[in-house]
Amino acid sequence: MPDQPGKNAIEVRGVRKVFGTGEAQVAALDTVSVSIRENEFFTLLGPSGCGKTTLLRLIAGFDFPSAGEILLHGQDIAPLPPFKRPVNTVFQSYALFPHMTVAENIGFGLEMLGKPKAEIKARVAEMLKLVKMEALSGRRTSQISGGQQQRVALARALAPQPKVLLLDEPLSALDYKLRKEMQIELKRLQNETGITFIFVTHDQEEALTMSDRIAVMSSGKIRQVGSPWDIYDKPAERFVADFIGETNFLTAAISGVSNGRAHATLKSGATIDATVAEGFQPRDNATVVVRPEHAKLTKGKGDLSGTVENIVYFGTDTHIHVRLDSGEVFTVRQQNTRSAGCGYEKGEKVGVLIGNDAAQVLRD
Repeated sequence: MPDQPGKNAIEVRGVRKVFGTGEAQVAALDTVSVSIRENEFFTLLGPSGCGKTTLLRLIAGFDFPSAGEILLHGQDIAPLPPFKRPVNTVFQSYALFPHMTVAENIGFGLEMLGKPKAEIKARVAEMLKLVKMEALSGRRTSQISGGQQQRVALARALAPQPKVLLLDEPLSALDYKLRKEMQIELKRLQNETGITFIFVTHDQEEALTMSDRIAVMSSGKIRQVGSPWDIYDKPAERFVADFIGETNFLTAAISGVSNGRAHATLKSGATIDATVAEGFQPRDNATVVVRPEHAKLTKGKGDLSGTVENIVYFGTDTHIHVRLDSGEVFTVRQQNTRSAGCGYEKGEKVGVLIGNDAAQVLRD
């Protein structure tokens, strides 16, 4: 979806969540504010302990904030218990009833809401079709695969037509290939239902693959919110650049800034131009970041020079690790072709070419 302002499904305003008391007190969330739009696939991404699951639990109503507001379509829902919130949650463990059939599991929540039998039957049929499980409707959930169980859990959560669906790392138990398939399925389901999805993960690839926007979290704070492209190509700070994908960090002194570009002098004495954020002031010991795929190797003179230290083959591409003359290690990612080898050998002297707009100066 385009990264444009729209109606907000969820607004989190200045939310704090504190566990413990006195000296043992820990702030799991430290004055977090974020807006999540209607019909958006929004991901909370970060390492373990960053506060992403705590925030999800507060939206679901399983915990209550120590301070701040949580609004659903403008209504403050922070005081409401889970069963009074028009949201559903899919957990890591799908919590299906093994003695029930697929269809019975999907319809269970509707029965608890007191829906008429005819309406339940029609809605279950609709959900079975949505998750492509019609042929297994009569089978018990103990007799189907992990990926199929995940689809049933999704169908059960979607059946009551919640305004927001919360997903707490629901793909973590699946193997790699099935996880990739389910990433595509989740995005399809979100597009077809038009329901706002809020997805929690520590897996950067999942976040980049599925999300309309991503909030990167660390130490109870949101470090950056943006589209996958923004987060990857225009990280706001060192933590975001380091957490999302692989990258090269170079220490530099910034001698001047003009028209959004900085003149950076690296440890080796080499100079390059780098983009900077608005309001950046020149200083010593700045960090310059370059993604491995945004640099190229040459057997001639480059912006940087060094020696090939290691070559790692990944199938689709090869990572070439270069020990720069300054002592820093720099990685270049090179797309593989049908020809054998990457064209370089360990111990070979090489130059590193850094293209226009490839280098960025980050705040620490």
